[in-house]
Amino acid sequence: MSPSRSVIRLLALSSALVPVATLQAQSAAQPDQQAEPTPQESPSSANEIIVTAQKIEQRAADVPITISALRGERIEELGVTDLDELSNYVPGLNIQEQSANNPGVVIRGVTSDSGSSQQGPRVTLYYNGVDISRSRGSYQAIYDLDRVEVIKGPQATLFGTASAVGAISLVSARPRPGFSGEIAGGYGNYDATLLSGYVNAGSDVLAGRVAFEWRTRDGYVENLAASQEEELYAQDNLGVRASLRFIPSDRLTVDLIGTFDRQRNGGTPFISGRFPTANGPADPFGDAQLGGSPYSEAALGDAQLGLNREVYDANLTAEYEFGDSWTFTTVNGYREFDSAEVFDADGSPAPFLEFAEIAEGRQFSHEGRFSYVDPMWRAAFGWNFFTEKGNQTVPFSTEEGTFLQCLTTVATPNPLIAGIPCVGADGSVPASRVTAILTRGAATAIPYSSVFENRGDNQSYSTFADVTFIPVPALELTAGARLLIEQRKSGYVTNVPNSVLTGAPLIPGQLNTGGRVFEADASYSAVLPRFNALYRLTPDLNVFATVSKGRRSPVVQLSARRAGGAVVPNLQPVPEETVWNYEGGLKFASGVVSGSLGVYYQEYEGFQVTITQPDGTSVTRSAGSASNLGVEAELAVNPTDWLSLFGNVGYIDGGIDDKPENGVFAGDRFRLQPEWQAAGGFTVDYPLGNGMRVFATPSITYRSRIFFEVPNRPLISQEGVTLVNARAGVSFGDDRFEIAGFIRNATDEDYLLDAGNTGGAFGIPTFIPAEPRLYGVSAKARF
Repeated sequence: MSPSRSVIRLLALSSALVPVATLQAQSAAQPDQQAEPTPQESPSSANEIIVTAQKIEQRAADVPITISALRGERIEELGVTDLDELSNYVPGLNIQEQSANNPGVVIRGVTSDSGSSQQGPRVTLYYNGVDISRSRGSYQAIYDLDRVEVIKGPQATLFGTASAVGAISLVSARPRPGFSGEIAGGYGNYDATLLSGYVNAGSDVLAGRVAFEWRTRDGYVENLAASQEEELYAQDNLGVRASLRFIPSDRLTVDLIGTFDRQRNGGTPFISGRFPTANGPADPFGDAQLGGSPYSEAALGDAQLGLNREVYDANLTAEYEFGDSWTFTTVNGYREFDSAEVFDADGSPAPFLEFAEIAEGRQFSHEGRFSYVDPMWRAAFGWNFFTEKGNQTVPFSTEEGTFLQCLTTVATPNPLIAGIPCVGADGSVPASRVTAILTRGAATAIPYSSVFENRGDNQSYSTFADVTFIPVPALELTAGARLLIEQRKSGYVTNVPNSVLTGAPLIPGQLNTGGRVFEADASYSAVLPRFNALYRLTPDLNVFATVSKGRRSPVVQLSARRAGGAVVPNLQPVPEETVWNYEGGLKFASGVVSGSLGVYYQEYEGFQVTITQPDGTSVTRSAGSASNLGVEAELAVNPTDWLSLFGNVGYIDGGIDDKPENGVFAGDRFRLQPEWQAAGGFTVDYPLGNGMRVFATPSITYRSRIFFEVPNRPLISQEGVTLVNARAGVSFGDDRFEIAGFIRNATDEDYLLDAGNTGGAFGIPTFIPAEPRLYGVSAKARF
């Protein structure tokens, strides 16, 4: 990365965008207006959205940080059904959903997706005010939402310690007085079905709401293996949410929310780029032949590839106004997840690298917060306690002769037995004969299995305070900090028997603790500040600047090593990752146009990367220093009451600093970090009369090249991707009934969701194809 080149490009782009944004804002404001009105006095706008990123209700334009917010209605207009689809429309956000068990959340090119129970997340996912950031428990369906807020940059005082690079806040629709409901059904290609809806009933004092969504779909990658019942990437997802709101007085509001999520999904298509199938040469966008293993059920817990996952979530929030300016809020949450995913890591018909991942976790969070608001001051201070306990268990299964022949065929120039390929050109598995050859017919197959498990038991205690001083209505100055104390405890255990054929563990580097649990713990503390300034140039145009510090927790990384012939604990602590974030920009909102422009620079120390080792385990390393330089812009225009246009763009020049001390990582871009990201489109919502209207939202999204791993390799990357999507339909009966159609990836573009993966650590990278063209229709009735 060249800093001087980056600065020049960034300044050029920013200078091109600033005049456009400023002229649009000025054209919507009166020329002689002074920068005096408070947010409450500013004119309303169809483009405005109220957010709670700073724990109070504000227009998004009045929040002195970079934030992208979408209402639930807007998400539906775009035809978005999942968070990974939503990220296409938010500059600086990229969500890779390899499976519901393995989502990767990327904000400004920095990824948070580690499945290890020992490593902390970088991005806070908030669900109704509660941290759900642990990767294997974070996936959340997005039905019946009030809004989604994406807050960029470190936000420790607002969203806790996991928000080292940003936060995503999901806010579900709350119960309201009266009786209402909705039921929807849909059907699409790949036999996709949808059934969803909600029922709401209650009074001003007590109201309840039950919402649900059930989605099923056949897999879009055909699996030629006769042993598998489901095609790859088949879906069967169910979500149910029950909410209760109690308002016994004007001063007290209590919300109780319970959520259940369940996935019974087909296997992830880890398709080899080397091994052929019965239908021909290896093709990441063709058919797969992932047979699993005849020994999978005994070793991995299931003979079928796929994911079984359940999540239970409970949330209790109470807000009490005990004075004209004072409010106390308490947010309490419990979340429990249990997932088991069986996958074929070699991407071939051979029973070579068969794995499962079993992740379990329990989390509890409590926060108490006092808030104060008057014309000159806003303040919030309080405390937070968060505890989590979880484990990641990874069983491995293979057949010994097949494993040895396949491994030596792909990893060395000297196969164990010359002339026997791992997989034949017709998709057969000649390597399955090797055990009989080596044992001279005494055995035709020798099943082998091993397992390793990492554990995490972490607690954090923190106090925080934010104070905003408003010396004049046009100026707001904010300072805040969070004081954090962490107690992190890690565990590690393996059961790795010796091979019958070799007399040693089959996977090189695997060590056997013999069922002994190694443990280590440590305590840490930190102070994480933020400083913000907002100035209102006009009632519709604000400028802001912010400086904040983020931190990814140190890792008490524990595994095993050999010392003096014995297997002993291997403690390799990884220091904390810190980032200083500097940004500034402008925001504008009027009756016709709204938007924002932000420029940021980030400096990282101790940047943590996750590396898959040759034994299949993942470890954390410090890649040294890194930096990010970028710009983000969003624009929405409503020229008429039936037409709106939108567009956004994000640019990032970032990565690990090109310094000798950063070793093999020097100069690499971050994993899953595009240089450019953009989206645009329009919405037509035109009344036809007699209670009918027609609506349509076509859109186009673009993301430039990304690397799937560090160190970067061209093979393990994806070139730029352009997607065309649309949703359109008709509403009648005064919005009581609706029929709509949708299409995603309308041009049926072939592109990769991920590459490398576990197979890459064994010299056989695998490739996961992204969604092909998907389309369907839906019908909805409201009452």
